[in-house]
Amino acid sequence: MSRLVSTSRPITVAELERAGRALAAESARYAGLGWMRGTSGNLSTVLARDPLRLAVTVSGRDKGELTPDDVVVVDADGAVVPDQPDPTRKASAEAGLHARIARVSGAGAVVHVHTLSAVIAAEFWPDGVPLRDLEMLKGLGRAAHDDQVTVPVVPNSQDMRVLGDAFEAGFQENTPALIVARHGLYVWGDDLRQARHRTECLEWLLRFTIETNGRRGLS
Repeated sequence: MSRLVSTSRPITVAELERAGRALAAESARYAGLGWMRGTSGNLSTVLARDPLRLAVTVSGRDKGELTPDDVVVVDADGAVVPDQPDPTRKASAEAGLHARIARVSGAGAVVHVHTLSAVIAAEFWPDGVPLRDLEMLKGLGRAAHDDQVTVPVVPNSQDMRVLGDAFEAGFQENTPALIVARHGLYVWGDDLRQARHRTECLEWLLRFTIETNGRRGLS
């Protein structure tokens, strides 16, 4: 089997194809939920750790129509690695934040979606969104009761180094999520499935928190 990207353990074409199929399927799922409108959002999965390599969905494509070929391999800084089938493909600038999250958290996959609930919640709680005493918190690996979970919120920036620094400054190992104000949501996990489950649970939690606080007056 031919080699693709040179690492301490070379990545093969077959491995990249498997990652591409998984990323395309997950992207279609989120697009169907309305969480990746237009060409927004991006997903990634770790291919290698030494050095760090991630497969990231390509920039500028409808996320409901991706094929297994619509991926780009990036390095620990989010820069496109040249030795891949099509080095002309572009990764989103946000690939740099994906790589930073994977490096700092040890995650195997990162999901970035534009859920409206996350953006609204950040407007109401710009210092972090508090979640407590909800059964769905188990989906984030937290206790359902007597466990204060605060989802970090950072200001938006077009500079991924600025966002990465803000993420790392507020990183909590037991809270696998980050909201970028007026932008969207990042959630991560050991693999794409765990990251998906966490994203679905967190979106529910954010919607519940917004709607219940809205009815009784935000505090």
